[in-house]
Amino acid sequence: MSEDALRVALALHDLWNTGDVSRIDEVYAEDFVAHWPPSSEVPTRRGRDGARFGVERIRRAFPDWHEDVLDAFASGDRVCTRYVSTGTHRGAYWNLEPTGRQIRVEEISIYRIEGGRVAEQWCMLDELARLRQLGVDDAYLRRLLSH
Repeated sequence: MSEDALRVALALHDLWNTGDVSRIDEVYAEDFVAHWPPSSEVPTRRGRDGARFGVERIRRAFPDWHEDVLDAFASGDRVCTRYVSTGTHRGAYWNLEPTGRQIRVEEISIYRIEGGRVAEQWCMLDELARLRQLGVDDAYLRRLLSH
């Protein structure tokens, strides 16, 4: 199963790279659960619609979004990928108007594969680094964290 599971996780990265949400059903399980960082607005997303929302949201804010997978390995039904996400801020993100700034963020995700699809994902990244690259200052962060 490990090789098949690895192919599924890499297909997920390809979907995010292209923004081709017509492939959501082939990559994500119907009852998909995402454990994404707070910058996802709703960190725990459910179902394919939750995955679609995530892809569309990031692609609106960063139309040239790209995830470069540096490491990937699988064991049983689990896959881990370490990747660098890059993009240019061209649309609203966290109530930040487009800055035109480019970001580069290192991420790690663990996926649970079931029935040939991603059933669950845990994603970790340095959110502060991402926000700093967008020009967020301490005052904005205090307002953001006070809500």
